[in-house]
Amino acid sequence: MRDLAPGIAGMALVGSSVTVSRSLVDAPLFGVQAVRYTMAALLLFGLARLARVRIAAPRGREWLWLAGVAATGLVLFNVAVVRGVAHAEPAVIAVAVACVPVLFGVLGPLMEGRRPSRRVLLAAPVVVAGAVLVEGTGRTDAAGVGWAALALGCEAGFTLLAVPVLRRHGAWGVSLHAVWMGAVMLAVLTVCVEGPAELVSVSPRQWAAAGYLAVMVTAVAFLLWYRTVAAVGSGRAGLLTGVAPLAAAGAGAVTGGGVPGPAVWLGLAVVVAGLAAGLRPERAPGRASAGERPAPVAAVAPIAPVARKPRNAQESAAP
Repeated sequence: MRDLAPGIAGMALVGSSVTVSRSLVDAPLFGVQAVRYTMAALLLFGLARLARVRIAAPRGREWLWLAGVAATGLVLFNVAVVRGVAHAEPAVIAVAVACVPVLFGVLGPLMEGRRPSRRVLLAAPVVVAGAVLVEGTGRTDAAGVGWAALALGCEAGFTLLAVPVLRRHGAWGVSLHAVWMGAVMLAVLTVCVEGPAELVSVSPRQWAAAGYLAVMVTAVAFLLWYRTVAAVGSGRAGLLTGVAPLAAAGAGAVTGGGVPGPAVWLGLAVVVAGLAAGLRPERAPGRASAGERPAPVAAVAPIAPVARKPRNAQESAAP
């Protein structure tokens, strides 16, 4: 749980962002998001300096991986969420995000050079089924379904594209580089598409929502999420996306959406069961059942000392 707790908290914050994003439907999309990610980048940089964390500069292909994280997980994902909630209930978007474990269970381990875990593959559909029960499909149209599908792909790219650079840059480096790159991309879109003057029309309530998204959903959630991905792998971490619709349901209830009904409580139980099954530690090799071959464990054997010949009869052989 020490490794999983940050990811759970990060996904809870992501789930709450779906409800908060509804207040930004009428705001200038690219301009507000550019300000949000600029704030988040400055916050991450300041926190890294206070924590004395060394941030390495990207090199070679790392620029492409990090730019991909920024373009999919930040720019396109937020476009999909903000535009999607204008055509569909937040439930539809949250359920799409919760379907990510199916992709993670297969693609994540393959990108890490491992075979997909059978336990994760079996647990992922259970988590998705529980998320669907929690949120339902709700009100939507064809455009809403399309935005939900885009959000699904972007949420997958947000994690999978970070896998090749997590080892060298860590959670801090990936988060900071992705956020400032996303801020630059959104600033360019603001100038080319909307115009900076549109920011004058943003209300205080919308700025407050953007501030919450910048601090909690970007700076804090990014660090928490990538810490868990680095610790347990993208396959197991992907199951935690089932927490997002649960958080969205709770945020909806707090903001006046009403107390969840019986189907939601059933969905909660299914999600918890799926998470428990998929995140349970693998059986120790010594306890493998008959006919089950334990997976090989990569280990570094200690180097045995080399014995030397004694120099004389009185000296015994010694390492």
